[in-house]
Amino acid sequence: MAQDLSVVGEQKIISLPAKEVVLLKDVWKDQKTLVVFFRRWGCMLCRLWAKEISEISPVLKSNGVRIVGVGVEEAGHQEFINGKFFDGELFYVQDRSTYQQLGFKRFNMITILASLLWKQSRDAISKGNSMGLGGDTKGDKVQVGGALLIDQDGKLLRNFIQTGPADHLPNEEILKHFGLESEYKAATMANQETDRVCTIDAKA
Repeated sequence: MAQDLSVVGEQKIISLPAKEVVLLKDVWKDQKTLVVFFRRWGCMLCRLWAKEISEISPVLKSNGVRIVGVGVEEAGHQEFINGKFFDGELFYVQDRSTYQQLGFKRFNMITILASLLWKQSRDAISKGNSMGLGGDTKGDKVQVGGALLIDQDGKLLRNFIQTGPADHLPNEEILKHFGLESEYKAATMANQETDRVCTIDAKA
């Protein structure tokens, strides 16, 4: 299971675009790491989650948190890279059983279509459309993912498992587990103040 990082860490992943094969445990060796397991590169809901995480990437990276995105397959990755949805490193699993080891659910075509009608999914799709994130139908359509938050000593801080395709681990919770809420709030306030000053100067 995902809680036993020594087992799942032995699974092989492949870097994108370089196609270098490494062990999953290599991405969190001696470093705080956020590993996000996306369901499909062409999924608008995954692109939305990637964009949300990218909002906090400056604070995470400046505090030594490595940001890694993993896909269940290679299909559709180039469009994901070209769209610059995710401010982190990208990989895909060599064996899809990695997702099963992590406890990530597989729907079927009927249940995955039904899940897109949930309010959570409808709201996320509406937001994604408003942002122009787009999407495609390439690849595995029924797999969902999750995330692992790991401390620099290899301790699992959070094992997040999606209940549906639009289920995202909130940025606030990610920051909380890494003890960075206050830094993010301070940076956000500073940016808002900078924007306010620039607006005033532009009107002057």
